[in-house]
Amino acid sequence: MTGLFVYTLWAGYLGWQWRRVRTIQDEINELKKQVKPVAVTPEGTPVAPPAPSPVEAKIKQFTEERKELIKGSYRDRHFNAGSILLGFGVTEAVFGGLNTWFRAGKLFPGPHLFAGAGITVLWAAAAALVPAMQKGNETARNLHIALNVLNVLLFVWQIPTGIEIVFKVFEFTTWP
Repeated sequence: MTGLFVYTLWAGYLGWQWRRVRTIQDEINELKKQVKPVAVTPEGTPVAPPAPSPVEAKIKQFTEERKELIKGSYRDRHFNAGSILLGFGVTEAVFGGLNTWFRAGKLFPGPHLFAGAGITVLWAAAAALVPAMQKGNETARNLHIALNVLNVLLFVWQIPTGIEIVFKVFEFTTWP
């Protein structure tokens, strides 16, 4: 479960970087609107060599940053990480309930079980938004992010209850 939690954070980082790849171009376009035209002679040469403006420097900085981000292939890496997380996460959620059922003969309704079920549903709901996001639906993207933030918060909340369960299992286990 620790691995799934860390991998969830990694997938979130990759998604954040992919979002940055998409949004930085909008920032560049907004800055380009602020660049003042340079005065030119009738022949088309600049009247005076233009001094580099802070806006142009920022455009250059953002352009370089975008080039570096594109090299990171964050879109594909985020998609792959999310797919792996969904597959392993759902498998682990089902396995955890089955393991408890086979060991104890019943499930123990409580915060850990309900948070785990919520996390599993949120993984599925966030993944279901991917087709709409691929078509450019910004609402789907924002909902995807919101669901995954809620997912991480549930995961963080689930950690202490999982540790508590591990200690109970150790307490009631007879060791050879």
